[in-house]
Amino acid sequence: MYIKVHVIPESRQESVTSKGEVWYVSVREKAEQGAANRRMLELLRIQLPSYAKFRIVSGHHSPHKIISVD
Repeated sequence: MYIKVHVIPESRQESVTSKGEVWYVSVREKAEQGAANRRMLELLRIQLPSYAKFRIVSGHHSPHKIISVD
């Protein structure tokens, strides 16, 4: 399964919300050296515990990402 994710780095509060087909993930980390991506994947694992693997398919350097969920 694939999900579309929009990451919002350097937020005051971390959150995960879904609006239609797009998931919005706010993280405290800066978008430097993959820190925001790592935290985004951790928050998705907490939000969707029934899935084991999360992997960024596209958008490694963009706030708009496609995530593979298995």
